[in-house]
Amino acid sequence: MIKKNKLTGLWTVVLLFSLFSILTACGSNEPVSQATEAAVTKETEAPSPATKADPTAEPASAALPKEVRIGFQIIPNAELLAKALGLAEKKFPDVKVTWVPFDSGRDVNTAFAAGGIDLGLAGSVPVAIGLANDLPYSVYFLHDVIGDNEALAVRNSAGINSVKDLVGKKIAVPYGSTTHFSLLSALKQEGVDPASVSILDLQPPDIVAAWQRKDIDGAFVWQPSLAKLVADDGKLLISAKTLSEQGIITADVGIVGKKFAEQYPQFVKDYVAVLDEAIALYRSNPDEAAKAVAPLLSQSEADTLTQLHELVWLNAAEQQGAKYLGADGSTSGFAQVLEQTGQFLVDQKTIPSAPDAAAYQQGIWNESLKH
Repeated sequence: MIKKNKLTGLWTVVLLFSLFSILTACGSNEPVSQATEAAVTKETEAPSPATKADPTAEPASAALPKEVRIGFQIIPNAELLAKALGLAEKKFPDVKVTWVPFDSGRDVNTAFAAGGIDLGLAGSVPVAIGLANDLPYSVYFLHDVIGDNEALAVRNSAGINSVKDLVGKKIAVPYGSTTHFSLLSALKQEGVDPASVSILDLQPPDIVAAWQRKDIDGAFVWQPSLAKLVADDGKLLISAKTLSEQGIITADVGIVGKKFAEQYPQFVKDYVAVLDEAIALYRSNPDEAAKAVAPLLSQSEADTLTQLHELVWLNAAEQQGAKYLGADGSTSGFAQVLEQTGQFLVDQKTIPSAPDAAAYQQGIWNESLKH
């Protein structure tokens, strides 16, 4: 069963996000990740955002910042490829580009609450939670639509052949993540009470370790951790792609601090152009893209190529339509996905409340796609 203190911890995180506090991981006694600590520490050392009252601050009209802090995750998409190839550094030679690693979107939320990063990547679920709690960021890009890159892996010896067989089993997932949402959605689809499953809150590295110790029967997680489970007596039960075909859509989302976007809109647009460059490279030469990204994933180029293909990569032009961010003047379809996600989380009592559709529409900053 999901322990009461787990849910209480998650509610506490959501409430304290709105106060912009530095918190530990949701529903556990684990310390904030080293990546989050680094981001927060860096913020305390950095000057405050420019304001009109500060005569020494960088003028709001400045086209480029002196430094940008980008929170990233080890996910085989265009941003990781751009990092591997140094495309941002080449595009912005006069800007110090600092890459801050995170294990999951909830830690990215914590870093934004603390003002520790300027841009970040988080799944659609933590972004829905963040916007519901007025975290100071906006969606500027969709790094990928999640497909087979996220899936529920179960141990062959656990006797699990369907979602209904998860009853009484120990299943790990990072709380507040897209995989957490997918797991709860899969249980709901099959009429399985989440309380009948022992759902454990673990980050991807901890999931791999718990799997190796045989402490868990399964896990809903993303690559490259997913491949490690499958290679060690595991099999796939259901993927995010299967769920998306049933209308349960998840994505990895690019978010930018509101003040940063207001002060440096051209930088954000130019960074989107960097991501488009990475997407074009992947589409024209996927083998070269896999070669560049493989070292960051600590795996072979062949495995990396497979995982690159498991995600849907969309460039800025493709994201402008109504189905995604709506930069062509239409309503953002992705904002509706966030609204549905927020309502699902309320129904599951994961968060106490969620805003209406207008709040999620306001959380989309699609000017970044127009370049």
